[in-house]
Amino acid sequence: MESVETLESVVRSEVILSVYIISFLIGLPANLLALYAFSVKIHSRPLPTDILLLNLTISDLLFLITLPLKMHEAASGMKWHLSFVLCSITSFTFFCTIYTSSLLLMAVSVVRYIGVAYPVTYHRLLKPVYTIVVSAAIWLISAAHCIITFIIEHHPSLASKNSSFCYENFSEKQLEILLPVRLEFFFVLCFVPLLICVFCYSRCIMILYSRPRISLMRKQKATGMALGTLAVFLICMLPYNFSHVLGYFQGESPTWRHYTLLLCTFNTCIDPVIFYFSSSSFRCTSKKSIFRKHVLTVSGIERQPASTG
Repeated sequence: MESVETLESVVRSEVILSVYIISFLIGLPANLLALYAFSVKIHSRPLPTDILLLNLTISDLLFLITLPLKMHEAASGMKWHLSFVLCSITSFTFFCTIYTSSLLLMAVSVVRYIGVAYPVTYHRLLKPVYTIVVSAAIWLISAAHCIITFIIEHHPSLASKNSSFCYENFSEKQLEILLPVRLEFFFVLCFVPLLICVFCYSRCIMILYSRPRISLMRKQKATGMALGTLAVFLICMLPYNFSHVLGYFQGESPTWRHYTLLLCTFNTCIDPVIFYFSSSSFRCTSKKSIFRKHVLTVSGIERQPASTG
């Protein structure tokens, strides 16, 4: 029995390590390229979506920076041989960026919906300061939630004496607090943002198809981009967050939780693809465009207010 469990542990560690390495090698250069593109656009005339996607890029990069430490953990059989303080910092950054990404995707969907449904209001919201405030609020909300788990790990009356694992093998006292907190994470940081995304993108598609002046190709591309973004949310974000719900009713963390985190990890490779089809930074016609000089607008969901009417 012990040999079977050891084999499962080895296989799990190898799978996790492989996904971490692949995501790091693909995601890091892709997101660095995205960071450069958005940095160029921010110095000209950034749209609200450009600022939000810049924050999403920074979130992905922070996530990727922690991956070498998570690789070391996976290579060590999921045991943590580094300092406990480093474990806390890695865990905080790792999970905070996951929730930040879901909230930023929600904000992007809201901005696109306003741009299509209320072009006059969208024009008033073009000032970067509004989007910067929203972005800052999202980071604060994510950080405030993840600080709770940081306290659970460090509080003298709750801290686990087992220092060979990082954010694993919680005590019963820790789980009594952590599992309800995770359930709240699911609703506030995943389920509600997902519902808002579904509403905003479905309304965007309905509005676009009700406007005869917009070409069918543009409508189809906008629909594809919206459905693609929702698919990323459902495939990469939802499974991990759903483990919070199941864990709450089971009274412990599901054993398959590690694999759902791999979907969140691989999401860092998919986000730059969304950036390409979503942001004017990747399809601008200025000489600073890093992909091509002359590209037709890919999406009908976010355009200048004058052309959304």
